[in-house]
Amino acid sequence: MVVKQKKSGVFVEKIFLESEYLGRTVTADVYFPAGYQQYSSLELLLINDGQDLVTMEFENILDELWQDATIEPLIAVGIHCGPERKMEYGIVYRADYMGRGAKAGLYSKFIFDELLPCLRSFTGIRSFAEKSFAGFSLGALSALDIAWNHATEFTKAGIFSGALWWRRKDYADGYDENTDRLMHLQVQLGQVPYWMKFFFQCGTDDEKEDRNNNGVIDSIDDAKDLIELLKQKGLPADSVYYYEIAGGKHNIETWAKAWPEFLKWGWGKSNFEH
Repeated sequence: MVVKQKKSGVFVEKIFLESEYLGRTVTADVYFPAGYQQYSSLELLLINDGQDLVTMEFENILDELWQDATIEPLIAVGIHCGPERKMEYGIVYRADYMGRGAKAGLYSKFIFDELLPCLRSFTGIRSFAEKSFAGFSLGALSALDIAWNHATEFTKAGIFSGALWWRRKDYADGYDENTDRLMHLQVQLGQVPYWMKFFFQCGTDDEKEDRNNNGVIDSIDDAKDLIELLKQKGLPADSVYYYEIAGGKHNIETWAKAWPEFLKWGWGKSNFEH
C-alpha cells in the first residue's frame, strides 16, 4: 500500500514492504522532487531511522533547499526501524559484546535484495547515479558499516551522533579502545575506498561519558579517532567532513539542525549536472 502526500515541491510516498529476511513489514518514506522524471539520472540517499525524519518534518528541509536551488535534486528514502532495532542495526561481521546486532547481516540483505529492487521498480530508475547511506546513532553505525562493506555501491556516508563505541568487549573484561571498537577495527584491518566521502556530526552534549578522562565526551573521541584512522589509512583529508554543534544533544532536534549542512556538503548545486 502507498499513501501519497504533496509538500510544495516535495512528494512523500509511504511504502510498506514485506521483508522475508527480517520477518516484518518495513515502512519507508520516499522523498522526491516534483517532476523528478525530467532528470536523466538522480542520486539515491538511504537513511536509517527514517521515523525520525517524519518527526523533524524532513520534507520541509528538502523543500527549502530545493526552492533556493541550494542542492541538487535527489531521492531520499527514510527506512523506519523495527521493534528489533538493536539487533538489526550494528556491525555485520560480528555482534557486540552483549550479542546486539546479531541480525545486522539480515538487515544488509534486506537493503540489497529487497529494498533496492523495490525502489528501482517504484521510481522507474533502473540505475541511480550514485548511492549514499546515512543514519542516526545506532542507525548511523549500521549505515556506515553497510556503506563501508559495499564501497562499490556507495559513494557517501552520513554519520549523525554515530554509535561508534560499539565494542566487542566489556569494560570489565579488559576493554582496549585501540582494538575493541568494532568499526575502528574494520577500518584498521581493511582497505580504505579512496573514492568515498564521509560526513561526521557530533554534538558537544551528545552524552556525558568520558571513559578515558581526557575532558572530551566519548562520542566525539570515537568520531575523531575514526576520522584520524581513515586519514592514516590513506583517505584524502578533503573526503572527510566533521561538523560539531555546540550544545548539540543526542536528539532529533539537533540532527534536524545538521541536515542542511550535510545536504549542502554532499549535494551542493555547483556539483550537479543533468
